[in-house]
Order: sequence, then C-alpha cells, then structure tokens
Amino acid sequence: MKTIIKISAALLIAVTFISCGPSYMVVRERPTSPYYDRPLSPGPGYVWMDGNWYWRGGHYRYRNGYWAVPPAHRNWSPGYWHQAPRGYYWRKGRWH
Repeated sequence: MKTIIKISAALLIAVTFISCGPSYMVVRERPTSPYYDRPLSPGPGYVWMDGNWYWRGGHYRYRNGYWAVPPAHRNWSPGYWHQAPRGYYWRKGRWH
C-alpha cells in the first residue's frame, strides 16, 4: 500500500512540473502598438495605464490603455518589451 502511495505521489509531482510551461512567450520581432487617441481624464487623482500586450491564439494581442485610480502610496511601472536570447517577450506593468 505504501508503494502505491509513493508511486502516485511521484507521478502527481512529475505531471505538475511537466505541465508548468514558461510564464511568457517569445516572438522574433516586437509588435508595434496601434495608435489610438487617449481619452480625457475622468477626474483628479486618476493615472493613465498604458496599453498592455497579452498572449492569445498563438500571438500577442494589444489591449488599449485606460484611466485608473492608483492604490494608496503605490507607483505604476509600465510594461515593456524585453529582449531575450531567442527574441522578445512582454513584461507586464505592475504596481510597487
């Protein structure tokens, strides 16, 4: 019985690590951001969140920016394209 439990645990761990893929997808060329007009700020205290890239359907897609109220005492670092040995990948923006 202990052998079955050990084998089952080993298989579960192996499947878990095998299914973990990279947290980003690499492309040879950076996509260009589409042009769009930034809407006016809805009011004081809002900050502009630049557009963001996300992976869907085998390629990066662009999501337009938007206005947001920042969390208290936090600063926004916008996302950017990072060059890797095999190409580029998108590093998402974050609050810090």
